[in-house]
Amino acid sequence: MVGGPPRLLLAVRRREAVGAAAAKYLPEVPVCFLEETTPADWGSVEAVLLGSVAREAREWDPRSVPKLRFVQRAFTGVDDLPFDRFPASVEIAGNVGGYAPFVAEHAVALALAATRSLVTAHAQVVAGRLRPPPENRTLWHRTAVILGYGEIGRAIATRLRGFETRVVGLNRTGSPADGAERMFSADRLREAVALGDVVFDARPLTRATRGSIGAAELGAMPARGIFVNVGRGATVDEEALYRHLLAHPEFRAALDVWWDEGFGAGVLETRFPIRTLPNVIGTPHSAGFAPPVEEHALRTAFENLARFFAGEAPRHRVDRSEYVGLR
Repeated sequence: MVGGPPRLLLAVRRREAVGAAAAKYLPEVPVCFLEETTPADWGSVEAVLLGSVAREAREWDPRSVPKLRFVQRAFTGVDDLPFDRFPASVEIAGNVGGYAPFVAEHAVALALAATRSLVTAHAQVVAGRLRPPPENRTLWHRTAVILGYGEIGRAIATRLRGFETRVVGLNRTGSPADGAERMFSADRLREAVALGDVVFDARPLTRATRGSIGAAELGAMPARGIFVNVGRGATVDEEALYRHLLAHPEFRAALDVWWDEGFGAGVLETRFPIRTLPNVIGTPHSAGFAPPVEEHALRTAFENLARFFAGEAPRHRVDRSEYVGLR
């Protein structure tokens, strides 16, 4: 790494891959790791690469970095950030696109597992039973509605083309987007989900999306619909989903994100026994875990940091007002 007073603070777990990415994408920018420094070393820091607040920066106070102007999140979401600790002059960006290929692949895997009854089929094989076969559905010539048609949403749409699935999208404005036959604006959520044989939720958690999938929205979906969530658990009303799954056994849910994710203790909890229902398949918020993920995510994060240090406007800057009151 370049010597001299640090201009970039790495508030992430120290590992070789991070240092290598910094040297590759920011060869002229002096950097330091948060865990190896004190506030006395931060006088020249202009930007921060921020990982887990709870793990790497629980006690860190951004106000102790006087020249701080930009925070690049190592992860996509920013809903867990303590925005009140960041001066209003500091711009913040999520690592949008950093995990998109992998989360999209996982989303389609969940959809396939639900449509093809893979959990039931595997249990039948373990029991040594060949027939009757489990009830299989298909993505072929069906309609998929993708809520949150950003980087992950577009990546899901790309992967669905091979199934000849019709894709309908939802974004904030309803503006047309490649890969979607039709687009809805966010205020037409209920109308959009009514079209989905499979509904994918890939939205961030904001003030607008929190609890936006409730009883009415679930009721608008087809009775034999499939709901896949790879965005954030809290975009869905937990009790409403549980009641809907009980009342509609033909409805299926495939979830990678949950309402109470205790990453520190490695514990997943739910207020309702959704995980045990026969029409639910789940994974433990693991869509972003695979060997090539770190390299790709670091590349997108450092490319955005490179824009900042080159005097260009960083991409994917967040509007703080969308997150006020979430924590």
